[in-house]
This record gives sequence, C-alpha cells and structure tokens, in this order.
Amino acid sequence: MDTLIIAVRHGETDWNAEGRVQGHLNSSLTAAGRAQARAVAQRLAAEPIAAIHCSDLGRAQETARPASETLKLPIHADARLRERKLGIFEGLTYAEAEKRFPDEYARYRGRDIFVDMHTGESLLAFRARVAAAFSDIGRAHMGETVLVVTHGGVLDLLYRIATDMPLEQARTFDVENASINRVSWDGHRLHLLSWGDISHHAGGSADGEF
Repeated sequence: MDTLIIAVRHGETDWNAEGRVQGHLNSSLTAAGRAQARAVAQRLAAEPIAAIHCSDLGRAQETARPASETLKLPIHADARLRERKLGIFEGLTYAEAEKRFPDEYARYRGRDIFVDMHTGESLLAFRARVAAAFSDIGRAHMGETVLVVTHGGVLDLLYRIATDMPLEQARTFDVENASINRVSWDGHRLHLLSWGDISHHAGGSADGEF
C-alpha cells in the first residue's frame, strides 16, 4: 500500500526566462509557463489523484490551479514545499550574484552543504524540511496517489533522497519546468519510479535555475 507521489515543478516564470534568482521571492508564470500548467492538468486528468499539495509560493500555486480545476480537488498549501531560501542572491541575476558575492556564489555552485548566503538556507537545512514534508505527505496518503507541485530545488532534493545521492555530488539529472516525476513512499522511505517526463509539452526552460 505504497503512496504514489507525482511531483511537478512549476511552469516557466518571467525570472526563469531572465536567469534571475527567485528563492522565496516570486515571479509570475510566462505565457509558456501557463501553457505548461494546462498541459500538466490535461496529462494528469485520468490519474486517480486523491489530493493536491503545493508550495505556498505564487508560481507553484499558479501552476497547480489548472490541475485543481480539472481534478476538482482543493490545493493544500505547505510552506515546507517552498524553494530553497537563497538569501542575498534573491532578486539578482545569476551573473549579478556571482559578481557581487563571488565567494558565496562559488560555494553555492560547488554544492557546499553549509553555505547559507547569509540570510538564506543551507543545503542541510533545506534537505531536512523537504524530507519531512514528503514523509508526512506519504504517511498521510498511504495507498493513494497524490500530486505535489513545487520547485526545482525541492525536486533536486527529492531525487537525491529517493536514490541516496549525496548532496555534494554534481547533478546528473534534469529538473525541467512542468516536468512530471514519480516516486513512491513505502512507509519508511522514498523510491524513484520515473523522472523528468516532459512529453506533455514542448520543451522546458533552462535547467537548474531556481
């Protein structure tokens, strides 16, 4: 009676397209992002989804809305499903962040598990909240299928948790906008089932930009 979790990254945003750091700040979906959200809803329309859990940030809520309307299910907001808080980088382009804060940026790009961008969140702290959120969702829906709409950084950690991939290891997988990713919860841990399905829409945005 495993829980099937269908995890979806939000659609493309204005700041994704600009190469700008979002973190806990928000940016609206682009026209392409809204189309991606509708495509996700259509793709999942026949799935036996029992509940929708979603980050409380606007871009994730906007992505979840078409699925909520199609499936006739409410959206349960959960702040633990937010993107990583990226502190002093938020609102800057990645080029600006690198220029203004070269040491912190190098540590961030090098996947230093302790760097927190001064007012942000370390990878260790981020992993702890993401793991707790998915464990609670899994336990609450044993034997059911649930949709989780979240962010690129959260999906990065979901993959690592489900495959025992170290936080420090460079990413070897894609995290596309509006991608469909499936994991199961067996009551004790997460297991990867399938990853990075974007066959329901035409292409994705730049991978890995949060």
